[in-house]
Amino acid sequence: MKKAYVFPGQGSQFPGMGKDLYEGHALAKELFENANSILGFRISDIMFNGTEEELKQTRITQPAIFLHSVILAAVNAESFRPDMVAGHSLGEFSALVANKTLTLESALQLVYKRAMAMQKACESNPGTMAAILNLDDKIVEDICAEVSTAGNTVVAANYNCPGQLVISGSIEGVNQACEKLKAAGAKRALILPVGGAFHSPLMEPARIELESAINTTNFNSPVYPVYQNVSASAVSNPDTIKKNLIAQLTLPVKWTQSVQQMVTDGATQFIEVGPGKVLQGLVKKISAGAEAASV
Repeated sequence: MKKAYVFPGQGSQFPGMGKDLYEGHALAKELFENANSILGFRISDIMFNGTEEELKQTRITQPAIFLHSVILAAVNAESFRPDMVAGHSLGEFSALVANKTLTLESALQLVYKRAMAMQKACESNPGTMAAILNLDDKIVEDICAEVSTAGNTVVAANYNCPGQLVISGSIEGVNQACEKLKAAGAKRALILPVGGAFHSPLMEPARIELESAINTTNFNSPVYPVYQNVSASAVSNPDTIKKNLIAQLTLPVKWTQSVQQMVTDGATQFIEVGPGKVLQGLVKKISAGAEAASV
C-alpha cells in the first residue's frame, strides 16, 4: 500500500484558517511569524481574522493556502510518510516543500511572486473561468478550439475529475464557449468567482515573470517523486521540476490524469494536507477504490 499526499490550490481558503495550528503548536507559531517577516506584512492576521473578501485577493489567497498546507505538514512531521506527492495548481509548491525540493522560505517567496505576477496579468488581460459539468473532455476541448480560432481565447484549464473540466480565457471567449457547451449537452456551465484566466495563454506575462524567479532559486533533488500538473507523471529531476513549474501557469492542470497515474503506480491512500476537502472528493470521483482522508 502506497500513500500519496496531496495539497490543495486556490479556492480552499476560509476565514480563520490556520488559527488552530498557531495557537496549538509552538512550531506553527514560529513558522507563521517567520512567514510574516519574509512577506513584510502579517498574513497570519488576515488568515485568522480577515473577511472572505480579503482572503479572495490572489496576493493573499495563494500564500495563505500554501502556508496552511506546509505548516500543517510540518507539525505532523512524525507521521508524514508519503511515497509520492502532488499538488493542484498552487498546491504544487506545497508538495515541493513536502518532498524537500524547496525550503519553506524559498517556496513562500516564489508563491508570493507568482501571486503578484498573476494578479498583475489579470488586471492587464481581463479573463475568467467556468466549470463545465457532465460533458466529454474531447467535446469541451473541440469547442474551446473552435471559439479560440474565431479570435476569443478559451482553453481547457483544469481536468479536475471525469465530468468536471474547467475552462479559462477571455471573458467573451468563455461566455461563447459556455453557450456552445450547454447546447452540446453540458449539465452546467458555471462561471467561477475568480480573478482572471488562470492556466491559459492570458497568463503569459506572469509566466515570464515567474520564470526569472524560479531560475534563480535553488531546487534540491526530491526525497519523494512529485506528480506534476503539466506532465501528470512522477518527476524527480530538479531541472525538469523547474521547467514544469514555469509551464504550469499557461498550461492545464492535469489532475485527473495525475491521480490516475498515481493509482497506476501503486497509490491506494490519498491524504489531503491543507485547508478544505476538495481534493478528497475529486480523488474519489477519479478512483472509486482509493481511500481519501485529511491529516
